[in-house]
Amino acid sequence: MTDASPLAHGDRIPPLGKLGLSAEILIAYAQAWRALRRRTLPAAAAVMRRSSERAYCPAENAYGVGLRLGRVVTRVLGVLPRDPRCLRTSLVLTALLARRGIPATLVIGVRPDPFAAHAWVEHRGRPLLQPATAPFERLVEV
Repeated sequence: MTDASPLAHGDRIPPLGKLGLSAEILIAYAQAWRALRRRTLPAAAAVMRRSSERAYCPAENAYGVGLRLGRVVTRVLGVLPRDPRCLRTSLVLTALLARRGIPATLVIGVRPDPFAAHAWVEHRGRPLLQPATAPFERLVEV
């Protein structure tokens, strides 16, 4: 990814770019679905981080690109007939970030009473998807 990328600068994404990004998200969603059915969470996250194609995203643009990708992933998966769970959404974003060379951590938080869990993605400790708030506590980082 170069500095000219609309994701890096917040510019409008051209129609063909939107189509390509939507296809990338839907393919990653299918991969996340399959990975979670066949593997443990750490193994599924590792599968989603593997990419034969890596684009470079300058460090100064990484957080902004991550936020924008998080919004796009949430929007695209939100129109699916099945409810995309936060874990699958987080795995999809993790895959897109890995393809752009942006390091990310998948975080799972829990609330004990009544029990609930939530997953989100962070880049260097800053959330890219809606994080869990109190009384949720961080359980694991993958």
